[in-house]
Amino acid sequence: MLLNFRMANHRSLRDEQQLSLTPSYRADGPVDVDRETVPVIGIFGPNASGKSNVIDALVYMRNLVRGSLKESEPGTGIRRYPFALDPASREEPSTYVVDLFLEGVRHTYGFSVDDVQVTEEWMYSYPQKRKRVIFHRQFEDYSYGDHSPESMRRVQEITESNVLFMSVAARSKQDLVRAVYDWFTSVLDRKAAMMRHLRSSAFSADFLDRSGHLDRLTSLLRAADTGIESAEIIEETAEEFAERSARPGGAERYPSQRRKDIFFQHRGEGGTFALGLRDQSLGTQALYEIGIPVFRSLDRGSLLIVDELDSSLHPYLSAQLVKLFREPETNPLGAQLIFTSHDATLLGRVQGEEVLHRDHVWFTEKDECGATELFPLSDFKPRKDENRERRYLTGRYGAVPIVNDELFAAALSRRGEVGDVPPDGQTGEDQH
Repeated sequence: MLLNFRMANHRSLRDEQQLSLTPSYRADGPVDVDRETVPVIGIFGPNASGKSNVIDALVYMRNLVRGSLKESEPGTGIRRYPFALDPASREEPSTYVVDLFLEGVRHTYGFSVDDVQVTEEWMYSYPQKRKRVIFHRQFEDYSYGDHSPESMRRVQEITESNVLFMSVAARSKQDLVRAVYDWFTSVLDRKAAMMRHLRSSAFSADFLDRSGHLDRLTSLLRAADTGIESAEIIEETAEEFAERSARPGGAERYPSQRRKDIFFQHRGEGGTFALGLRDQSLGTQALYEIGIPVFRSLDRGSLLIVDELDSSLHPYLSAQLVKLFREPETNPLGAQLIFTSHDATLLGRVQGEEVLHRDHVWFTEKDECGATELFPLSDFKPRKDENRERRYLTGRYGAVPIVNDELFAAALSRRGEVGDVPPDGQTGEDQH
């Protein structure tokens, strides 16, 4: 489980920012459940305040841990995204650190990188709450703790300057780093899932068929009142496969297997009608594509990252997804959800039930230099029963857009001025 995430010099996150998932109000949580972390974090703030950059920093760290060994050729440097509005920041390293609670032991892992190399990397564990050094790297200089085996020391000999030691050590079967590395490989994000599953209904149907998630997903869509009665996966016939394979490039994507497609049975006046995934509404597609990573996260007890949870979803559906992670009955393995949203409804009550607890809520806002500040609702010492939705919308917590009414009105009033072309392409003289 993720306890804490710290990042610095990543996109709009110039100075070090911290996202803590340790409970601040244990009394708000379920009775008789003692968790080391909160199951849900919602990040709110105005447009361009840096909400998505917090998410992006965590995804970047995951991707670099998982892919630096495979994707970084010697001497090619490291692709990163430093704060762009200050020339000095472009020369400084970017830093990413996580604190994890895995198998009853706390671990800390972090690294700093510049455009050329890994400048620092470290990992500690805390068995019996005492710090134990696994490794510490400063450029090409390495040091190890007393419990680190000799085989780990040999890993540095095959680690390039632009590759994370963690990635090489995990692939070299170093047990001391494996739990942390495996945590990174388990982290899911909706954007990647959406690209995979909505890119091709055939890919999506094949995954659902193999994973056994079709019935659960259908139940979710039916509960959301989408009009869907049932779903089925249909495999193309041998004749259809042969015909598609004969077309130029027809079988390149699935060269050795017949394609599968998913069809949804909808209620209609004359019975039920089968519609494909691309024929569904945007809201149904959004619920469909987020449903798969939600099930995977809950089944594995892993972290799911969602940027713009409320995109194309009714607030009630967003609240229900949050509830799946919040309640121990539906989340017995301790999966976690971190999401961003503009929907202030999620700060209050939906159908009479509180969506987010006080220590589930964080905000972002930018200073006059364009740097993001990330801060928790707990900084404001909120009462348990206060109306957080209303207080947020009235600016009591900050993190709301400051709209210049005069400039806004002036921008709108430019419609119809000289040089503007009407939508139908006609000039003003031609219109009647």
